[in-house]
Amino acid sequence: MSPSRSRNQHELDDTDYGPSRSQQRREALAVLELAGQLVELPPTRLAKLDLPDDVRDEIANVRRIASHIARKRQLAFLAKLMRRHDDEAFAAVRAELGENRDKQRQETAAMHRIEALRERLLGDDGDAALSALLVEHPQVDRQHLRSLIRQARIEKDTPNKPPRAYREIFQVLKDLAQSGDSAEG
Repeated sequence: MSPSRSRNQHELDDTDYGPSRSQQRREALAVLELAGQLVELPPTRLAKLDLPDDVRDEIANVRRIASHIARKRQLAFLAKLMRRHDDEAFAAVRAELGENRDKQRQETAAMHRIEALRERLLGDDGDAALSALLVEHPQVDRQHLRSLIRQARIEKDTPNKPPRAYREIFQVLKDLAQSGDSAEG
């Protein structure tokens, strides 16, 4: 023990004061964010989650409020109500929402890749993109895809024509991507 520190100071250093105020704030904000996610969930998904009854009732109350400030206040009350419960009560909910968020990101990224491929097929260098697609997916109906591309280019130049072929190309590419995913998995 150093001479400059008293025995009482060492006893104070050894005591556990619990989480710091900053840590408590981070945890409270995390619960508030979870409460916001729960309020935004569709009712069918919310029904599948295992939530305490009082939390489920309060989520319904928050959804009924239209005023921004009142809704924010009620959301804070919901978070306070959720903090009264153990963390284990919401562990499964957090896991479900986390997995879902990752799955949604993957699906969104896949849709963006399909849209980019469609744009390359319809662009100036569409023949090179089509050749690469046909090498990657030899089972695709070349003639049908070529006619869809031609039709989509015509639709693009005709302002009042609905983009039927444009959408159908997307569907064909989406089916190819899903068949490729199922073959890999």
